[in-house]
Amino acid sequence: MREQLQERVGKPHLSYSSLKYALGDMKLWEMYMRGQLKKESEALFFGSLYDMLLFEPEKAHELYYALDDTHIVDDIGGRNPRATKKYKDWKAEEEEKSQGKQLVSQEDWKKAHEMIQRLKDCGIYDKRFAGGKYQVEFNVDYDGIPLKGFLDCLQDDFIVDSKSSRSISKFRYDVRGFSYDIQAYVYTKVFDIPEFWWVVQEKTYPFFPADVKCSDETLFNGEMKFHEALENIKNWLDGNTETVAHYAEFIV
Repeated sequence: MREQLQERVGKPHLSYSSLKYALGDMKLWEMYMRGQLKKESEALFFGSLYDMLLFEPEKAHELYYALDDTHIVDDIGGRNPRATKKYKDWKAEEEEKSQGKQLVSQEDWKKAHEMIQRLKDCGIYDKRFAGGKYQVEFNVDYDGIPLKGFLDCLQDDFIVDSKSSRSISKFRYDVRGFSYDIQAYVYTKVFDIPEFWWVVQEKTYPFFPADVKCSDETLFNGEMKFHEALENIKNWLDGNTETVAHYAEFIV
């Protein structure tokens, strides 16, 4: 399959994200595999910052430049000081000082640190992350399927994934809606470790955290989705036009 994928879409492996897209519109899957779905958002940016500060804090200082604009914002005043020329000129000067690092607001930098401290204060950090291997990459053939990805934390007898959420109580719906169950299934099979945990944390103060175990039922759901996505991909590679011609039909 590696050769087929490389020839058809230019990427010789599948990931959690690609499998997730393959459950829906195969045109979106194709665009993702070709690198045509470049998604950037404040949430994704903050998530990357948070994960790096959580697992690789030294690297975070090398890649990010915390931008403290409190003084300039207070000095300019008004309803939208960040839209003024004075602010933009100041920011351009700060970008030069950053020496190519990614600019991050002091507010986000502080928030990420406070979230991580909450995990340490309540004991979840030591329970799940301490002593583990972080940001572990894999690129393997599992039953002939080329799979690539990164997992957040690998322990000797369990796997942990860090997730932020709008609401801890609604995370169970996020697992289904964002297909986190596929991710859990893939990771447990690739590393042959059946126990999987999510450390989930709300993104608003006081950053309520939760230690969530992935159930056997959820892993089974992930397995079913995995095979469904794989079947769609195989059909697409074989030129099955019914798989490609996805569309919605409903009555409102």
